[in-house]
Amino acid sequence: MLFSSRPARHLALAAGLLSFATLTACNKDGGESGGFSKTKSGIEYKIFKKVGNKYEQREIGAEGDPTYKDRIGKFLTGYLSYRTGKDSVLEDTRKKLNSVVPLPLVELKQKGTPEEAFSLLQPGDSGVFRFQADSLFKGPGRSVPGYLKNSGNVVVMHLATEKLIDEAAAMAMQQELQQKMMAQQQKEMMAYASEQLKKDDVVLQEYIKKNNLVGMKKTPSGMYYQVTKPGTGPKAKPGQTVSVNYMGTLLTGKMFDSSEKSGKPFDFPLGQGQVIPGWDEGIALLNKGSRAILLIPSTLAYGQRGAGADIPADSPLRFEVELVDIK
Repeated sequence: MLFSSRPARHLALAAGLLSFATLTACNKDGGESGGFSKTKSGIEYKIFKKVGNKYEQREIGAEGDPTYKDRIGKFLTGYLSYRTGKDSVLEDTRKKLNSVVPLPLVELKQKGTPEEAFSLLQPGDSGVFRFQADSLFKGPGRSVPGYLKNSGNVVVMHLATEKLIDEAAAMAMQQELQQKMMAQQQKEMMAYASEQLKKDDVVLQEYIKKNNLVGMKKTPSGMYYQVTKPGTGPKAKPGQTVSVNYMGTLLTGKMFDSSEKSGKPFDFPLGQGQVIPGWDEGIALLNKGSRAILLIPSTLAYGQRGAGADIPADSPLRFEVELVDIK
């Protein structure tokens, strides 16, 4: 079920297809305070049926929609959004995907849930449903998030439905939506990385100037490097295992890791994505026996996520490396 089967901060949508986005601030009043009917389980609702070119509000009997049993096992497609009591958007599939999503119509084992709200709708209906936030955050260790408490302690669901589809069609739609989401996320990540690289380059150039690192070279990817001791051996090829002594620091000078901690060089296959991109690129530039300084922008290091408590998000890094061996 939505809400009750996931951690409170990850209110799930459409059987796990989507997760809630970060709260978007919105100061207007949603105007949802009046005109609601109420189910026995406590869901407040307004349901509108399309008649010609107009929508007319309709009521549901005390026992719900008796025709729902004929729809169990199918999926209802629709545009779905969740909002706070003050109309701040939590999730909106129309804006996020520009597409309807498949909503599972299941046997109701618990009332007062979004699934019960789905059961009240016929294809083509539109509805607004208000849930008391406390009823959706049940279970040990689960509590209503502060932003919901401060916004009326309710979750408001808006749903505009289209049609019923079977499981095969729903799975095909879900796969298409997942691919669309992945493509969108990739696009957003690339746009973010492009902007962040520009910021990192300014920081790295200032660092180079401040620390008088004469002779630093810049690669097309945005990494800076300087060979401080040339080696006489060959360069490693992709797939070969390299052994590297290293020390990694933030640009503040704080060390976060070094090969001295393990007492031996670090081995990894070059060019296989098992280290950060800046390492795969930087070590490939060196001859065996070389020592070098690598200044790696965050986009070629740990990016937006950072790495634990030692490396904050969007941190350019400095590595002093020695290519000890190629195997």
